[in-house]
Amino acid sequence: MMWTAAYKDGMTADRSSRRTALITGASHGIGAAAASALAADGYDVAVTDLDPRDLATTVEDIRARGARALPVALDIRSEASIEACFAAILDAFGTLDVLVNNAGVPSLRKPAVDIERADWDRVLSVNLTGTFFMAQAMGRHRIAAGGGGSIVNLASTHGLVGLGGASVYGIAKAGVAHMTRMLAIEWAPHRIRVNAVAPGATETKSRIALSSPQHKAKALARIPFGRYAEAGEVAAAIRYLAGEEASYTTGHVLVVDGGLTAA
Repeated sequence: MMWTAAYKDGMTADRSSRRTALITGASHGIGAAAASALAADGYDVAVTDLDPRDLATTVEDIRARGARALPVALDIRSEASIEACFAAILDAFGTLDVLVNNAGVPSLRKPAVDIERADWDRVLSVNLTGTFFMAQAMGRHRIAAGGGGSIVNLASTHGLVGLGGASVYGIAKAGVAHMTRMLAIEWAPHRIRVNAVAPGATETKSRIALSSPQHKAKALARIPFGRYAEAGEVAAAIRYLAGEEASYTTGHVLVVDGGLTAA
């Protein structure tokens, strides 16, 4: 299916003895850093992207940490793709303990009066709708498995404070933050924890490609620490919320922003 026969044949017989995690959008940046962090914590890790060939470096890093890695093609805009992704992971790993909803499209820099329906649909279909249906699939799996498990959604400071010219992205991420709270309450009786991390500006490949020197200087001026976050710093927050040290934490949005929202 979505992995080679040789890979599947290499799976160990005892699949239930290790914790398992799924990180969406893990070819680079925060997703790749989160995959590495969870592998270091002893999770076997499934990672997704639209083209699984883009996951080669992430897969190598997971395996270098002694964990099993499963690359899976996933388009979170498609319910059929979500179903196929979960089927592949459960076939390979037997269960899934942690979902990190990281996949998303970057901020759309456009005045609100110029937003077209296609702009709105493109951002919301991935950053909010796709995130919800990934969480739904995880919730269904964990409830059927008897409960427990953890979901960590990627929100954003754009969803917590206002910023001109980024309305659609901010609205979507605000929806993710509140979705986190709603699902946390609904699934608490099943012991499914649902939390979110809200990063500020983070130094990733896409940000470097999109940021002009003028835009970067303006962004840095708003951050008390005077720098962007590193992907590993955001991954550390994901790692905490995913793990047992956060066993009494649910419905929380952990802000990692260098003081931006405190200013």
